[in-house]
Formats: sequence, C-alpha cells, structure tokens
Amino acid sequence: MSVNREKVRFASGDAECGAWHYPGTNGGCVIMAGGFAVTKEPGTDPFAHRFADAGFTVLAFDHRRLGDSGGRPRQVVRIKDELADWNAAIGFAATLPGVDPAKVALWGFSLSGGHVLHVAARDRRVAAAIAQTPNADCQAIVRNAARYQTPLAMLRLTGRGVIDALGGLVGRPPLLVPLNGERGTVAFLTTPDALETDKALNPGNRYPDWQQEAAARFALSLGFYRPGRDASRITCPLLVLVCDQDRSALVAPSVAVADSVARAELIRLPGGHYQPFLSGHEQAVAAELSFLRRHLLDQPPADS
Repeated sequence: MSVNREKVRFASGDAECGAWHYPGTNGGCVIMAGGFAVTKEPGTDPFAHRFADAGFTVLAFDHRRLGDSGGRPRQVVRIKDELADWNAAIGFAATLPGVDPAKVALWGFSLSGGHVLHVAARDRRVAAAIAQTPNADCQAIVRNAARYQTPLAMLRLTGRGVIDALGGLVGRPPLLVPLNGERGTVAFLTTPDALETDKALNPGNRYPDWQQEAAARFALSLGFYRPGRDASRITCPLLVLVCDQDRSALVAPSVAVADSVARAELIRLPGGHYQPFLSGHEQAVAAELSFLRRHLLDQPPADS
C-alpha cells in the first residue's frame, strides 16, 4: 500500500480545505472526497491508495468545516459550500506537479457521489467522473429512510433540526446528531446499511479522529437536493457504480442517471451501500481503474 502522500491546503470560499496529495506518474489526477460528514481518511483511503499505486495523482480533501479543513461553525454541512469546494479542488489539482489539466477526474460516494454528478454536469474541466453508490435523488432517499425509522424518532430529528437552524441564526453552537444509529434512535440514517458504517469505513476504530456527527439543521434541507435531475447535461465519461441491495442511496435513481448520460457506464454489484468498501472492494477498484485508464490515459487513434 502506497504511503507516499503529503498534506496540502487550498482556498475555497471563506476557508481552506485540507487534503492529501498523492504524487502520480501518468499525468492523470483523481479528486476525491468522502460521503456525508465523512472525512477524507475513512472516506477515500482504500481507493486513493490503489489509484496512486496505479500512477494517478490523487487529491483527497475534506469539505469545509470538517476534518482538517477550516471553516466555522464545525460539523455544519452545506451543500452549496461543498459544491464550491469541489470546484476549488479542480482548480487546485491542475496546479499540482505532473498533472495534465485535461486529465482530471472526480470520484465520490454517497452524498459526495451526488456532488460528482452535479459538478460534472456544469464544470467542463472534468475529464471523467465516478459516482459510487451516489445520492442521486435525496428526496427519494428521505422517503425511503422513513421506512426504517420510527415516527417519534423522525419527529425528534426534525425538531432538533429546527432548534439547530434557529440557534445558528443567533450564533449558538451547532446541535449535533449522530450520522448513523439503530432504528428508534435520533440519527440521520437508520437503514440496515447504516449499521455497517464502522465495519466498512472505520474498522477497529482505525480513524479515531473522525467525528461521526453533523449539525441537525441538515435534516431540513437534504430532501431538496436532487443532483441526478441534471445528469443529462454531463458530457464527459461517467461511471456509475450501484449495489443492488443498497437501502440507503437506492439503486433506481442511480440507474436512471446512467440511462440519461450519453457516455455513461453502469456497474452493478451485489450487496448493500458499503459493499465497495467490504467484500466487493476488489471488483469495484478493478472497474474504476479500468475506467480511469481508458478515459484519462488512452489516446484516440490518429486520423488517417
């Protein structure tokens, strides 16, 4: 496993994003970030090391107000700011040594997989994109999540979201809620997949600094984020990887995204939301590396 990486920082909006830079050798660059309130180490390490070992430069970053990145108040997730962080990361990646600005790809999973769809649809600097078990339609995700939660716990989460949002207006510290939990507990996600979060992303508490909480106010806005609706605007090659038993991000919205993008490829794996981090890891890595090599490195045939 490659350990050749260095910490770097780049400006985004009113803060700086902290990132790992893995130097590459082939001119291609993969920009990566974790899912909802997932920092770069648990969210990207297993894949980033493999991409770097294959010769790609990797820039794995934390969104603002999370992990090594700056910004306050801490643990507040704002979609607009995170999308701006991706745009800033693309600009910064083009300045890294050995990177061909025409060979920059995006990689994200879950919420950041939705970000990848949104950014790839709008930023023509993106040469290729990988959306792994993406949150393509958060409205559908919210409806589905309700099936795995009790009405009382949902009401309590909404109440905390309202209290947190109002408190934020007057400068109070964020009211934090666990990212995942058992059915009946107040948490953002209580699907069967949620119970595998630590096994998949933080085995043996490998990343003790990862704060698995976020400001409750995010519960009020998640259902309005539907990045898959604009996927037909994506012109670069897109790899969509879905897991057929995904009970968190859902399969159907992601398959619809792949169907709507002219240059999309769809990979289906058995298993739940985190299967690419578990027993499906090798299959996922192989598919993603094949995609990156074909679309960032292969040269088109010369005109005859």
